[in-house]
Amino acid sequence: MIIKQSSMAGEVREKMRGGEGAVKLSLLPKEALPARCRLAGRIVLEKGCSIGEHKHEGETELFYCISGEGIVDDSGTVKPFCAGDATMTGGGAYHSIRNEKDEPLVFMAVIILD
Repeated sequence: MIIKQSSMAGEVREKMRGGEGAVKLSLLPKEALPARCRLAGRIVLEKGCSIGEHKHEGETELFYCISGEGIVDDSGTVKPFCAGDATMTGGGAYHSIRNEKDEPLVFMAVIILD
């Protein structure tokens, strides 16, 4: 199955999960996702934008960096997040992500129910 960009829900969320600035999302339609997949899509953070700290209980979230560079706080461990990197958060752990660079941070996010 190929899902065209034109059929994906594009939206902008301000201060997502208590973060800063606007988060640009391009989400696959829910009806196209497997039963245990809650969310899948592309996220763009411009300079100074972030997704605030939040927990994942009963699910696991995977971020895969496509381009740019960001900072991920994974339950208190803060590390750079660059193209080709992936991070997973689940089991009640928390995370947040931000972009402090001039280049947009572009990554894929997938949430799978445990």
